[in-house]
Amino acid sequence: MTAATNAQTIERFYSAFAKLDAPTMEACYAPDAVFDDEAFSLRGRREVGGMWRMLAGGTRAKGADVWKLTWRDVKADDSTGSAHWDAHYRFTATGRIVDNSIDARFTFTPDGLIATHRDSFPFWTWSRQALGTPGLLLGWSPMLRKKVRATAAANLATFLARQP
Repeated sequence: MTAATNAQTIERFYSAFAKLDAPTMEACYAPDAVFDDEAFSLRGRREVGGMWRMLAGGTRAKGADVWKLTWRDVKADDSTGSAHWDAHYRFTATGRIVDNSIDARFTFTPDGLIATHRDSFPFWTWSRQALGTPGLLLGWSPMLRKKVRATAAANLATFLARQP
């Protein structure tokens, strides 16, 4: 596909994300897509889409009043892309408000679907906001990162087990 098609996929993804439209977000991914960030390492559209459905549902249920997503600096060529996005939300596990600033990198299939998606953000900054004192004191530690990843994986597994 062309650079324009891949840029359109990124724009469609973030436009849907801003509306918490997880089905449209999921449709942007290839069947064998890979997603990685500080909390998740996912393989396949079912897991990746499940994560977005879980997060969007939680935000609609417990944080729609504060939800805001903006994105900028969308760039794409024939096989890769990137964007920067900022999210303002209520972390459902603690009720704390988070302002997270994320850099995203993508690769695309020949038909313009997301093949790989890697989100990067400063974990300690996020953990201070999302977790409060534990994040402030331990956000730098591999132990807390491991616990956050294990909790996220368990929550997603439970969510997916309840899906048809």
